[in-house]
Amino acid sequence: MQYLVSVIHDQPGLATPDEQAAIDVFNDQLQADGHWVFAGGLAAPSSATVIDNRGEEALITDGPFLESKEHLAGFWVLEAADLDVVLRLAAEGSKACNRKIEVRPFL
Repeated sequence: MQYLVSVIHDQPGLATPDEQAAIDVFNDQLQADGHWVFAGGLAAPSSATVIDNRGEEALITDGPFLESKEHLAGFWVLEAADLDVVLRLAAEGSKACNRKIEVRPFL
C-alpha cells in the first residue's frame, strides 16, 4: 500500500546542512529497503497559486489556500506493507528532518 508522508514545518527556512545530510541518509535507506516511491521538498507557501474553476471563470489567487502558522514543507510517497511499517518509517523521517510528520494512506 502507498502512503503520503507529509513534512510539516512552522519556520520559513530550509533544512540546515545537518538536517539535509540526515534526510539524504534516510532517503538512501528508504530506497535500499524498497519503500521509496517519490519525494520532494516544496518552496515557501508564499510561492503558491490557488486556482478555483468551480464557477463560470477560473479564479486565480496568489498565496496559499490556507493561512496557517504551519505549512507543508515536503513529502514522501512510500510503499509499505501496513500502517505499522509506515509509522515506524515516518518516525525515522521526523527525526531525520527535525519536523512533524503526517501520514495518510492513498485510496
